[in-house]
Amino acid sequence: MSDQTAPETPVETRESFGDILKQFERAHSTKKTEGSREGTVISVTADAVVLDVGFKTEGVLQVSELRGETVQPGDKLNVTIKGRDPEGYYQLTRGKVSRPTDWAAFEKAYKDQATILGTVTGVVKGGVSVDVGVRAFMPASRSGVRDAAELEKLVEQEIRCRIIKLDVADEDIVVDRRAVLEEEERNAKGQRYSELKEGDVVNGTVRSLTEYGAFVDIGGVDALLHVSDISWGRVNAPADALSVGQEVEVKVLKIDAGKQRVSVGLKQLQPQPWDSVPSKYKIGERVRGTVSRLADFGAFVELEPGVEGLIHISEMSWVKKVRTPGDLVKVGEIVEAVILGINPGEKRISLGLKQALGDPWADAAQKFPVDSIVEGPVVSVQKFGAFVQVAEGVEGMIHVSDISAEKRINHPSDVFKVGQVVKAQVLAVDPEKRRLKLGIKQMVPTSIDEYLAERKVGDTVSGRVAEVSSSFATVELGEGIRAICKLGTGAKGASAGQQSSGGADLKSLSSMLAAKWKSGTVTQAVSSELTPGQVRSFRVTKIDPAAKKIEVELA
Repeated sequence: MSDQTAPETPVETRESFGDILKQFERAHSTKKTEGSREGTVISVTADAVVLDVGFKTEGVLQVSELRGETVQPGDKLNVTIKGRDPEGYYQLTRGKVSRPTDWAAFEKAYKDQATILGTVTGVVKGGVSVDVGVRAFMPASRSGVRDAAELEKLVEQEIRCRIIKLDVADEDIVVDRRAVLEEEERNAKGQRYSELKEGDVVNGTVRSLTEYGAFVDIGGVDALLHVSDISWGRVNAPADALSVGQEVEVKVLKIDAGKQRVSVGLKQLQPQPWDSVPSKYKIGERVRGTVSRLADFGAFVELEPGVEGLIHISEMSWVKKVRTPGDLVKVGEIVEAVILGINPGEKRISLGLKQALGDPWADAAQKFPVDSIVEGPVVSVQKFGAFVQVAEGVEGMIHVSDISAEKRINHPSDVFKVGQVVKAQVLAVDPEKRRLKLGIKQMVPTSIDEYLAERKVGDTVSGRVAEVSSSFATVELGEGIRAICKLGTGAKGASAGQQSSGGADLKSLSSMLAAKWKSGTVTQAVSSELTPGQVRSFRVTKIDPAAKKIEVELA
């Protein structure tokens, strides 16, 4: 027979094939660990069955080899010894494995790619020598181990392998153990996948950690434990919660047998924290938590593992206009907040940071009563007015019309600058709408204030009739000072044609008014009819300093 495959590594020592086979048959004619044998079940665990196979040391059969068959202590099973594990126990299989006893058997095993038994006899260059009835060579790359140290441990162990080269002329046999191990692993995984069901709770060992999760060995199958399924609380990195080699109990979440993928969860075996939220948290309650992450629209606060609340950016400060949540809070910072809303269905809790500090508008009406004087810095200037901070969280507005009584203000920026400290008078307070109306011109004494301060009801004053209507006349008592004179039956307004006499009266009495404006009395005889321009004597009937109003009647 010609060379059917290219050798991976040459065999160093070559002997007569027939001689070696005869010597092996004589030396191993009484070997008792070959072929299939009957074993007695001693004990059964979740992963393996321990059997008495007639030697001083027991054998171990993986449960996956039973393929769904149920056994109990005392049962008899036909098994094959395939080697020893590091603890010295015989490794067993239910598969039929034999040692070829003649050349025809070797040829058939090679042609059928059957699995045969062999014993590793020593380490040679490039691999190991294996006794399969004759001497065979197994390259290190086909041994199924990763390094030289593990290769050494194979010596004197019985292995399962497959002939990958058979050359009669050169008496070469090359065997492969890795292919057998990989096939057994695939079969075991297939069996394991068929046994698993979604919802099963299984034990596993953390095999490796990644940025997005951990791979857990659940009996020969690697399952993915995603970082989001490790804990109900936030886990930044799997290494923060798990370690390689750690034993864990997990729940099977999803199985994709076709792609041989299994997803498992750790948190699913713990109570869902949101189930108790409605009974544990109440609206208006103060709570403490740790800022877990920041977003453009607010900050998330972990109240307990798995329960987060959101402080919206609008609920962070009464005073500052917060551009980004990071201006006020940092990740990892412990904050106190007030619960504004709870939605268990959507797993949302709304929190307020500023509410925990107290609403500064709650007692604004008591702190800033109408007519009181306040002081504070200008925080912003707009076209219609300026905003002044009178207390932490409380701003008042000075409208452009309330800045000055003496001159017209085109824009508040002509008078105010941001940061400038000003005094103003409170004109109105509305805590519900959070509005505080302020004025400056109201604080500056005017000529009418002085005039009213020097007069009382009953005083006789002189003035010039400015306007006359059917029911009242407007009288000028001084510069910028006007009074209302109600017209009764004894005082009637004259027609527009009578206004010329008023002009003569005004001219003749101008010098008198200059001297008698505030307290003097006009002695010139006057008519009972009022016409614009007339200068007459009036008696004060009503004074309202707050409204800056005065009423008079003909004296």
